[in-house]
Amino acid sequence: MVEIEKYGSFKFVGKHKKKDKIILCHTSREVGEYLTSLKFRYNGKYDKIPNYVIKKNGDILKLLPDDAFTNFLSKENLNKKSIIICLENLGWLEKKPFSKDYINWNGDIYNGEVHEKKWRDFVFWEPYSDSQIKSAVFLCSQLTNNLNIKKDFIGHNVKVDGIEHFEGILTKSNLESRYTDLNPSFDFSNFIKIFENE
Repeated sequence: MVEIEKYGSFKFVGKHKKKDKIILCHTSREVGEYLTSLKFRYNGKYDKIPNYVIKKNGDILKLLPDDAFTNFLSKENLNKKSIIICLENLGWLEKKPFSKDYINWNGDIYNGEVHEKKWRDFVFWEPYSDSQIKSAVFLCSQLTNNLNIKKDFIGHNVKVDGIEHFEGILTKSNLESRYTDLNPSFDFSNFIKIFENE
């Protein structure tokens, strides 16, 4: 069984008891750097805090209570009704010229495994780990059971019209075509298979 570790003391905008969505997204940077930015950005007044973060090794950090929300997304109603889970992942990568390395949007060098698929104007992506997928399934199962969220899952990363009316699990990229998380390396079929057997 996966442990959930309480992390930090982040401020939230408000609380909303009836959550009907779980939104999966990613950090777009290494987890230590991401957590530091959440703590200190805008002199500690940054208001786009997720409820949970899942590290590469599968560890789950709980940053906010389940009924809390921040201004993570642009629509207040979505923020109120959603639990946000961010997976540690750099997202899209670019090939570093004359090198076998890649760089992320922030200029950090990445030399690990790369998933190659042209999608939303990018080609190279950092993969999500198997441990993250298992932890995401565990957390989503626990949240859907505890909060009576429907166990429906969109199961892909394409924009869906009218998604604000959907109840269940979705990805940030289902909301708008400008978002690239979850990226094409995420194994949706494996997630669904494990989730259905939970």
